[in-house]
Amino acid sequence: MQRAQLSCVLILAFIAYANALAVGTPECPEKYGVQAYAHTENCDQFFLCTNGTLTLETCENGLLFDGKGAVHNHCNYNWAVDCKGRHWDPTPISTPGCEYQFGLYAVSKECSTTYIKCAHGEPHEQDCDAGLAYDERIHGCNWPDQLLDHCNPEAVVGFKCPTKVDPNSVAARFWPFPRFPVQGDCHRLITCVEGYPRLISCGEDKVFDEHTLTCEEPEYASGGCANYGK
Repeated sequence: MQRAQLSCVLILAFIAYANALAVGTPECPEKYGVQAYAHTENCDQFFLCTNGTLTLETCENGLLFDGKGAVHNHCNYNWAVDCKGRHWDPTPISTPGCEYQFGLYAVSKECSTTYIKCAHGEPHEQDCDAGLAYDERIHGCNWPDQLLDHCNPEAVVGFKCPTKVDPNSVAARFWPFPRFPVQGDCHRLITCVEGYPRLISCGEDKVFDEHTLTCEEPEYASGGCANYGK
């Protein structure tokens, strides 16, 4: 009886293994850790190896697999993935505010410094970095002067670029991209590009030097931001 049961188990295991080979399922090359591998035919599926155990996973609606994304469960936004001929079902599963269960969307057709991030069909409003507006073409935030058909850079940045600057001023040294300080802000500056303002960050470790209009280490900066944070 036990021998018959063992034979049955071996036959079932062989059938499962043969079926796996038939659909192109890879074996886990590593016995430990977590690894993910692309499905040979379907772009919205992938094989997941967890400590040597193989499972077939399906990306959530709006996501695809290319081995690079980490939006959710190793998958990336569908617009960011090159499927290289692999197939996927583009049918959206929509909820209020979300075309797909996972995705990034504009708040409206108007210029906006926020956007909607959908996760599991729930919309969450997110802020762009200061001085940027959402660009639906790139699914991210962009300089407002790149969105002139519906954005006013002066309104977004809060600064109007002068048509000319004093040739003897520090700002003139950076012409045709003159620079200006942001009042009360030691970590940003404004530069004008083709007459439109852009808010530039100095980064976490540097501050704005109002005398040179450059970003410097705090200990080397002059003016009101000298030794900032010390």
